[in-house]
Amino acid sequence: MSVQCFRRWFTLLSFFLTLIMLVSPSKSDDQFQMLSKLKSAVQHSKTNVFATWTQENKVCSFTGIVCNKNGFVTEINLPQQQLQGVLPFDAICGLRSLEKISMGSNLLHGGITEDLKHCTSLQVPDLFTLQKLKVLSLNTSGFSGPFPWKSLENLTNLAFLSLGDNSFDVTSSFPAELLKLDKLYWLYLSNCSIKGQIPEGISNLTLLENLELSDNQLFGEIPAGIGKLSKLWQLELYNNSLTGKLPTGFGNLTSLVNFDASQNRLEGELVELKPLKLLASLHLFENQFTGDIPEEFGELKYLEEFSLYTNKLTGPLPQKLGSWADFAYIDVSENFLTGPIPPDMCKNGKMTDLLILQNSFTGQVPESYANCKSLERFRVSKNSLSGSIPAGDMGMNQFEGPVTPDIGNAKSLALLNLANNRFSGTLPSTISQTSSLVSVQLSSNRFSGEIPSTIGELKNLSSLYLTGNKFSGAIPDSLGLCASLTDINLSGNSFSGNIPESLGSLPTLNSLNLSNNKLSGEIPVSLSRLKLSNLDLSNNQLSGPVPDSFSLEAFREGFEGNPGLCSQNLKNLQPCSRNARTSNQLRVFVSCIVAGLLVLVIFAGCFLFLKLRQNKLDHPLKQSSWNMKSFRILSFNESDVIDAIKSENLIGKGGSGNVYKVVLDNGNELAVKHIWTANSIDRRSFRSSSAMLTKKNSRSPEYDAEVATLSNVRHVNVVKLFCSITSDDCNLLVYEYLPNGSLWDRLHSCHKVKMGWELRYSIAAGAAKGLEYLHHGFDRPVIHRDVKSSNILLDEEWKPRIADFGLAKIVQAGGQGEWTNNVIAGTHGYIAPEPEFGENKDIVCWVCSKLESKESVIEVVDSNISEVFKGDAMKMLRIAIHCTSRIPALRPSMRMVVHMLEEVEPLQLTDVVVVVDKGSAGCSKEMVNTGGKSDPSS
Repeated sequence: MSVQCFRRWFTLLSFFLTLIMLVSPSKSDDQFQMLSKLKSAVQHSKTNVFATWTQENKVCSFTGIVCNKNGFVTEINLPQQQLQGVLPFDAICGLRSLEKISMGSNLLHGGITEDLKHCTSLQVPDLFTLQKLKVLSLNTSGFSGPFPWKSLENLTNLAFLSLGDNSFDVTSSFPAELLKLDKLYWLYLSNCSIKGQIPEGISNLTLLENLELSDNQLFGEIPAGIGKLSKLWQLELYNNSLTGKLPTGFGNLTSLVNFDASQNRLEGELVELKPLKLLASLHLFENQFTGDIPEEFGELKYLEEFSLYTNKLTGPLPQKLGSWADFAYIDVSENFLTGPIPPDMCKNGKMTDLLILQNSFTGQVPESYANCKSLERFRVSKNSLSGSIPAGDMGMNQFEGPVTPDIGNAKSLALLNLANNRFSGTLPSTISQTSSLVSVQLSSNRFSGEIPSTIGELKNLSSLYLTGNKFSGAIPDSLGLCASLTDINLSGNSFSGNIPESLGSLPTLNSLNLSNNKLSGEIPVSLSRLKLSNLDLSNNQLSGPVPDSFSLEAFREGFEGNPGLCSQNLKNLQPCSRNARTSNQLRVFVSCIVAGLLVLVIFAGCFLFLKLRQNKLDHPLKQSSWNMKSFRILSFNESDVIDAIKSENLIGKGGSGNVYKVVLDNGNELAVKHIWTANSIDRRSFRSSSAMLTKKNSRSPEYDAEVATLSNVRHVNVVKLFCSITSDDCNLLVYEYLPNGSLWDRLHSCHKVKMGWELRYSIAAGAAKGLEYLHHGFDRPVIHRDVKSSNILLDEEWKPRIADFGLAKIVQAGGQGEWTNNVIAGTHGYIAPEPEFGENKDIVCWVCSKLESKESVIEVVDSNISEVFKGDAMKMLRIAIHCTSRIPALRPSMRMVVHMLEEVEPLQLTDVVVVVDKGSAGCSKEMVNTGGKSDPSS
């Protein structure tokens, strides 16, 4: 070929290639169209992740997209982006080079479509054409409808299968296709609607290391074939309907570390577990196991968790139990166990829970537990224990002797429950040194003598139960200093003298029982200030008139057995004498005159104030000398804030002030709160910025509390306070602006949105962590005292922030507290709308009334929560019930609440990893953690 001919040929070829490129769509255009369809399918998601997905940008520069060197999309990485909608598999599988999809922990739903078969390079779900598939991880994806189990049988290279926590249609039997996947080492099928018996053929999966089938509808016996899975290190079968005994050969699972078969109907003895030397976690609670606990369990050198409560086990606990490893907790409550308590379960100082209540244990509580500083819960009630004790829950045993003065060394003791024993002697004055005491329960013993006058030092004391003892002498006036008291029961003793006037100053007292004593004198009028739901003063030697506020039928029986009492309204008491009645009428007459004069003075004051306010509104804003105190690095000054305090920027009104939104010149947004003060006569005037900023006042308690708390707090779940701006004229606090408003708004108001369970859980867990920090992680514990949904704010990513610390209490060293007021704080707890929950029934009582059956409990759960997550919601409900226990001492600490919430965390959808077989070129591999968990309860 001549050079000239070649040049002509090359020119012609170049022309045609150029023409083809002009008239044919490029690979970039094709990929853009596919990804645009994905973006459209989840367009209602609350995320900014698609901001870069525009025609102006190259596909390979899109957020979450990874391409190979040829420009083809190989990965889509969009986990934890709050994506909502149905995945368009037709578009996704149009990306023919796609090897990996990571879209875990989103709010996706819908079914798995046939289009998935076109993802031939993708080692993710489904179908016959994906024969190279090694990892299939779709747990917690929100998928529903039928799952194509049949399509799994040809995936013979599958090694990792995780389909749990999806609301698939219930199967008619255990999917037999799974038994052909003999290369599986990981099988996670918890909570995905599998019904039937576990087949004997499970023995084919000899490479299995993890097998999780919990929260399904499995029944029948555990097959003997499971004993052939010698590599198994985790087996979770909890919350099914399995029956029968542990199969012969189960002891061959010598690699087993975690075994949880709780909440079934298994029976028989535990002898098959004797050879399992590597067990670290054993949960078999709520079954019907019988017989002794094997002595070999005392030799388990790695055991950390041991939970066998609510069975029918007998005999003693192995005395070496928990003495080898970092033993964390034991719960064998509600069995028929006998013998002594093992002495060394806290040998390594890591034990948090010792729960053995409702058994027949005997002997003394080992002294070693008095020095177990890690112990958070120690419950041994309803046994036959005797001798001296460490502090904790010791009710209903046979302990005897005195409470010794060294009880004052138990600085962290919150609950002292010695009820229903044989204790005697006097109560030592050193009890006042147990500064963390919340509840004292000494009922039904043989205590005598007086209540120590130092009891008033117990500022955290919430309940005091001394009923059924031999206490005598006067009730100390210092009891009125225990400002946290809600329940007092001193009945059935020999107390004498007058009822202390100081009891009327207890701001939260709800129940007072002083019956069956030898009290005399009149009922203090100061008690009328209390909002009591229960008052029992019967069978004493009281005299004089019953205060009018208690002359109600509801309190009638509480005054019987006091011949000297009188009342004009209570028929079971004698009428008061004429002199007493005349005196009362005179007091009422004088009170009415004083009240009338007071009303006239208030009206006159209001009239003068309105006239003065109108004059002030006619004048421009006064210039003041401002004092700006910063608590963080700032990018603004006081004038930027003050100039923006206008009525059009008002975004909210709270119990302590108005809130304004301020937009700075750089686009940053702030929230500014003006704290109302005690002498702010007309808060409505603050609709005018001039009126607000010229109002003469002094700092309010709410302002001081807010600054004292938030100026030093640094936590992701507590609202940020940037600075305070004060002058002689006003108090302003400047916070971060949280665009999604309050949790109340998003759940109940006209701004409400449909929240999935995972988001609700995330908000609850975040708020709990914020409170845990305030209670336990801050250098001085902070008690918020007004936690409610309207005081939990949400940022742009829906992460919660605890706000409004105007009623907070900072606990000083030694347990003293700085209270911002001396009345009941914040929103009154659990005061429910009576028509909604029934007459005289608050929300806690209403919820408790629904716990009788699973059908009634489900009525408590928001119907908007997906069916797949209602089980998780009910687990969280159990925590809520625990937190609202009638006895405050039985409520968990916030640290424990966070731990309990972590136990019920919805299982996360982890990265869907595709491993492509590249022959001699090698392959990529990534471990996937499904996060499967057991659900130990306490």
